[in-house]
Amino acid sequence: MTTSPTSSANCHGGAQGRPASAGSPLVALVGAPNVGKSTLFNGLTGAKRDMGNWPGTTVEVGRGGWRVSLDSRVVEFDMLDLPGAYSLDALSPDEELTRDLLNDPHAEHRPDAVIIVADAARLSRSLYLVSQVQELGIRVIVALTMNDIAEAHGFAIDIPVLARAMNVPIVRVDPRRRTGFTELAAAVSMALASPAPQPIINDGADDFARSEERFTRIGRAIDESVTSTAPDRRTWTDRLDRIALAPVIGPLAFLLVMWAVFQLTTTVAAPIQGWLDDFFTGPVTASATSLLELLHLETTWVYGLVVDGLIAGVGMLLTFLPLMAIMFLLLALLEDSGYMARAAVVTDRTMRAIGLPGRAFLPLIVGFGCNVPAIAATRVLPNARHRILTALLVPFTSCSARLTVYVLVASIFFPGNAGTVVFVMYLISIAFVILVGLFLRGTLWRTMGSEPLILDLPPYQHPTVRLTATVTWVRLRGFLRTAGGIIVITVIAVWALQATPALGTTGNSFGDVPVQDSVYASVSASIAPVFTPAGFGDWQATSALIVGFVAKEAVISSWSQTYATAEPASPDTPGDMGALVRADFEASSGGHTTAAVWAFMIFLLAYTPCVATLAAQKREIGLRWTVFGIVLQLTVAWVVAVAVFQIGSRLG
Repeated sequence: MTTSPTSSANCHGGAQGRPASAGSPLVALVGAPNVGKSTLFNGLTGAKRDMGNWPGTTVEVGRGGWRVSLDSRVVEFDMLDLPGAYSLDALSPDEELTRDLLNDPHAEHRPDAVIIVADAARLSRSLYLVSQVQELGIRVIVALTMNDIAEAHGFAIDIPVLARAMNVPIVRVDPRRRTGFTELAAAVSMALASPAPQPIINDGADDFARSEERFTRIGRAIDESVTSTAPDRRTWTDRLDRIALAPVIGPLAFLLVMWAVFQLTTTVAAPIQGWLDDFFTGPVTASATSLLELLHLETTWVYGLVVDGLIAGVGMLLTFLPLMAIMFLLLALLEDSGYMARAAVVTDRTMRAIGLPGRAFLPLIVGFGCNVPAIAATRVLPNARHRILTALLVPFTSCSARLTVYVLVASIFFPGNAGTVVFVMYLISIAFVILVGLFLRGTLWRTMGSEPLILDLPPYQHPTVRLTATVTWVRLRGFLRTAGGIIVITVIAVWALQATPALGTTGNSFGDVPVQDSVYASVSASIAPVFTPAGFGDWQATSALIVGFVAKEAVISSWSQTYATAEPASPDTPGDMGALVRADFEASSGGHTTAAVWAFMIFLLAYTPCVATLAAQKREIGLRWTVFGIVLQLTVAWVVAVAVFQIGSRLG
């Protein structure tokens, strides 16, 4: 599958699934990018996968159990989803892992069998990898995908003839529609019942001669098994690509598509968010209050924790669930249709024009979904300096966690143009990546060359309901897990700090203290003057940014807690948070509210995304570069935010 802005299972890690039973045969999935390997793996394992670093490496491998009923019995396989590889001639750490794991007969985790996912529309390229793996003395089964695309191009493949010519079992599968899985399981089971083939010993032939032998064998097999049933003609993919990949129209079309996505997301989600907000501030709060009164806890700190803490904080965050669902759905449709691969190409062309590495664009695209897997995706880059540079640029890509804050701020200050404001923030994010990349290239890596992006473009296809729904749910589930995990912990921590009186205050006790007299406000107020030149030097905005250092989604829950606690009305009517936020920005900016709001959003975009991103950076590029990245992000965020406010306040 094509790497995309939202390819991660959730915001901070892979989806977790039940592993296979002990002793199950180990079967690896291998294949080139864009042949449907990841979709097949998710289909076989039910989209339940463990992601973990392989022993001795920093490369992540998907793992999950495949259970299938076969001849009135249930068979089970321990599935590995190995990194994508065009061949065993490794050019990156990911490809090196795939090669080494298959090549070493004594490796502890060498699979018992390998399913090679081959593209029927690009058969010769896929069969080269098949030929290489066969020579290693390992059981091989070919899962042939993209069969409908091959037929649309006028190619008819005689599977039995091709299987005999290549001496390998071949099964047609459609991972998107989940067909052919039982036949594939039967082929794997049969292969495992047979002894492993003997490896082909290098007889002294050089690599060129061996490659020639492989291509000759593959050419003969294709000649015998593939026939053309229609004259060569331009397909819909060819016609659409004339627009989507055009030098000028292509990037403009991409920007228009993304603007439409953000506009549709905010427009459709707005009324649903309002209903959910009324639900949490109304029935949920009232029910909690009644229960606490029944337990005689309405005057204790427990009331503040439950109502002002958990319900106000997590409730506000969950109102953004429809927003995330719509966003994930639209992006899943773009992915499954094949358009996101074109977006990678047209944007990469712009990136390479200013000297950035071409292949580095793929991790950057992933970063617009989540920075954590994007940093892990830098492993596809063969050059160490490219990996470091890209890992430093990923935090400037605007992840989906920031999206919820953009929408909230835009809805408060620009209610009629929220979608356009969010779109502009993503354009600013791209500008940050480009400009910071140019700065680093011109200072630290002046001698580093760039590489072109090599990417097989999948054909356009109609998105399937099952795959689109599955991808959307997996990502939405990840958002929910974040809300139920780190956000709850953050909410409780914020409430505890707000409930604790600051030193020097009198007449207050734990759980009964005005928020402005709390430790939370005191610490935030001590840092707030740093942001005075940017127009938001008050403790409320500063405290939200501090909490956002843990996770950007927590900015919303932090504000909700702050203003619910600070509201002078009765506890069950927390008031209009939007009006309070507007009043604070107007006061802190001296009346230049618009300039201050843009400065705040830009700082939010550019400073450190979350602690999970820092952990991923430390793992991939080391502590020294991670610390350098933190300093770089904070410096860029502060300088640009101050410049935006100072210039904006003078212009308007």
